[in-house]
Amino acid sequence: MKEFIKVMKALSDSNRVKMLKMLQRRVMCVCEMKEALGLAQSTASKHLKILEEAGLITYYKDGQWVNYHLADGAKNPYTASLLGNLRHWLEDDPEVESLWQKLPEIRRENICGK
Repeated sequence: MKEFIKVMKALSDSNRVKMLKMLQRRVMCVCEMKEALGLAQSTASKHLKILEEAGLITYYKDGQWVNYHLADGAKNPYTASLLGNLRHWLEDDPEVESLWQKLPEIRRENICGK
């Protein structure tokens, strides 16, 4: 029950759902996500931590970058099921479509200057 509640709580915030939808399209760093959503970096990082603790996302480090991507769902059946369904949900939502249109222009090299 605790794992189920953790996943459901993680999905109860619209910015976290938007983060998952963006990660369906590509691997991203926190600076790219904060730019796309108009959040402070600390707020974006807190959202990412909640998603990670729920098993919805994972990350790997590549030099100075921390790259976030969707989890494979292997550790939690609730995560696997919800991520599978989320791929089809909200596809025609105007906010999600707007985010997806922004993604090609949002690049870490332009944001962080590195």
